[in-house]
Amino acid sequence: MRVNSPTFSFEFFPPKTLKAVETLYQTIRDLEAYMPNFVSVTYGAGGSTRDLTHDLVERIQHTTKLDPIPHLTCVCHNEQEIEEILLRYAKSAIGNILALGGDRPLGIAYDKSRDSFQHAIDLVKFIRRFNESGAHPDRRGFGIGVAGFPEGHPATPNRLVEMDYFKAKVDAGADYIVTQLFFDNRDFLDFRERCAFAEIRIPIIAGIMPITSISGVKRMAELAGGARFPAKLLRALQRCQNDPEIVSRVGIHYALEQCHDLLDNAVAGIHFYTLNRSDASRLIFDSLGIPRRRDAQASSA
Repeated sequence: MRVNSPTFSFEFFPPKTLKAVETLYQTIRDLEAYMPNFVSVTYGAGGSTRDLTHDLVERIQHTTKLDPIPHLTCVCHNEQEIEEILLRYAKSAIGNILALGGDRPLGIAYDKSRDSFQHAIDLVKFIRRFNESGAHPDRRGFGIGVAGFPEGHPATPNRLVEMDYFKAKVDAGADYIVTQLFFDNRDFLDFRERCAFAEIRIPIIAGIMPITSISGVKRMAELAGGARFPAKLLRALQRCQNDPEIVSRVGIHYALEQCHDLLDNAVAGIHFYTLNRSDASRLIFDSLGIPRRRDAQASSA
């Protein structure tokens, strides 16, 4: 990613119903005014939303001023399929890809050994080779992002081995890191320090997901593969658990405090997991007192 720090960005997922489509495009309209550095678009387990993802990415690219970064995963893909996807995105002048291992598909038989890409590092290497082929209209090719796990990768409990794997993935050709969500900034700062110790020098963008409901807490833990919820946060939520409006206020306030602290610690960027709704992200962004990029660009002209 070729931008100055700190960056601000949002994540969307492809909608599956007409009502969800309407909600998402209202969210996109709301957040477009903030001129984020980029927006990312997720990819369902096993590529289950691959066509929806492609269509959403291209619609954002061609009908908004936003810069979309599609997720791309290893699961249930062969090299020919990945190359076709990359060619499609290159034709649409998509500038970046977030290369991920991906979640196992649910409800179907799945044999990981049949995948052409066993781990995210294999996907990173493939995209790098695609870049070197000159198939992208930008001679630099795709910028390549990878996922980081401040609380540790759920599949690799040995943190020393995990960092060895992560270092190899970055060295294979990654340009920046977007972390999984976390609720204790000490986990992020420790992860960033361990990356520096491993001589990983690319930008590390922090993933933040504001809690807006009690039911959302369990969902977040599942999405993150087991997020840690600090006692301070759980106590605050427990006190108001019967009042949905106050729960949302508490969750947004907590995320805002996280963002202030991250900015004080020179974070490279903050990536908001929006769950396709804009209210929480807009409240946090406004409360941070950061000028929108368009206004900042105009004032410096």
